[in-house]
Amino acid sequence: MVKLNELHDNPGATKPRKRVGRGPGSGMGKMGGRGIKGQKSRSGVAIGGYEGGQMPLYQRLPKRGFNKPNRKKFAVVNLGLIQKFIDEKKLDGKAITEDSLIASSLIRRKLDGIRVLAKGEITSKVSIEVHGASKGAIEAVEKAGGKLTLTAPAPKAPAAE
Repeated sequence: MVKLNELHDNPGATKPRKRVGRGPGSGMGKMGGRGIKGQKSRSGVAIGGYEGGQMPLYQRLPKRGFNKPNRKKFAVVNLGLIQKFIDEKKLDGKAITEDSLIASSLIRRKLDGIRVLAKGEITSKVSIEVHGASKGAIEAVEKAGGKLTLTAPAPKAPAAE
């Protein structure tokens, strides 16, 4: 049994704060490890990013990858969770739509649509209607005797000019 008064961190996990400028006996007295005079001994100095006109390191290194500006972000739900919510009577065991998933609070919001993944098992014969699903999820639902239908997302309204 663990007692609150016996709780402690692992040895070496915490270190005391280094108190600089607290006398010669501390080993960090007088100038506090900053040396004598010069820009680096003053406060408010940020030398790290500027290399005196030379191309900085963070600009010299190659950039990799690409972030698609119009990418779709799906809300993800697993089959195991859908089955759990059906067992707990939070979801209707027959027809499951995106709105019913939100109403049951299985997911918080649709985002660009809802995608069903095959993690977990589904045993109920259900009809699921969502924007996306993995191949494994479609196979698992059909194996249980149900049907997983993919719907096309509603087109976004064009921006007003």
